[in-house]
Amino acid sequence: MQVAVVGAGAVGCYYGGLLLRAGHDVTFIGRQPHVDAINAHGLLLDTRTFNGHLPAKAATDTAALASPDLVLVCVKSADTEQAGRSLAGRLRPDTSVLSLQNGVDNAPRLAAVIGHAVIPVVVYVGSEMAGPGHVRHHGGGDLAIGLSAASEALAQTLQAAGIGITIADDIDKTLWSKLIINCAFNALSAVAGISYGPMLEVEGGMSSQARCRKQYPWRAPAAYRYQTISSSRS
Repeated sequence: MQVAVVGAGAVGCYYGGLLLRAGHDVTFIGRQPHVDAINAHGLLLDTRTFNGHLPAKAATDTAALASPDLVLVCVKSADTEQAGRSLAGRLRPDTSVLSLQNGVDNAPRLAAVIGHAVIPVVVYVGSEMAGPGHVRHHGGGDLAIGLSAASEALAQTLQAAGIGITIADDIDKTLWSKLIINCAFNALSAVAGISYGPMLEVEGGMSSQARCRKQYPWRAPAAYRYQTISSSRS
């Protein structure tokens, strides 16, 4: 399968690396330092079960990108439209485009720019770029993918690459639930200067983030408010 990763950062390089290791032809679109390192030495995939360089192709833009079978869009939300414009005219009608981005509206924003269906994906992974072309996995890695005609086949491809995946009946609910959890945990983590694990071990840490989560569902669409409040109590 021809795969393009648009946004070769911690998320894109991790999932692209797993697909690369599974034998797929992956091209990474990213910043110059990562592109130079990947082209020179391959992608360094650093996980608990594998640590090694994987030969790969990389570029700073999509100009030389062949029409891919699968596109993983992994850019920050603010770069969604720019990423979409870079893909214009480079997709086949049967190309699958997945949005592996935090936030709740990236998929429709992307679809509006490229004029192509985009499948939202919720990402549950801890990874970082430990250096140019070097992605380090810390934990997690499962995905939740939205319903579409291609979702079942995509799930099988991703599972074969060692990626845990579920097809969500209501991906919008899943997106909002993750956003609410992120708002609570990330805010407290930033204010206290503490990572998630130790935060929950500190007295009052669990109750503080639970109170934060109860505030955010009212920003969600009315159809999801009760569901996200219920999720925040679990």
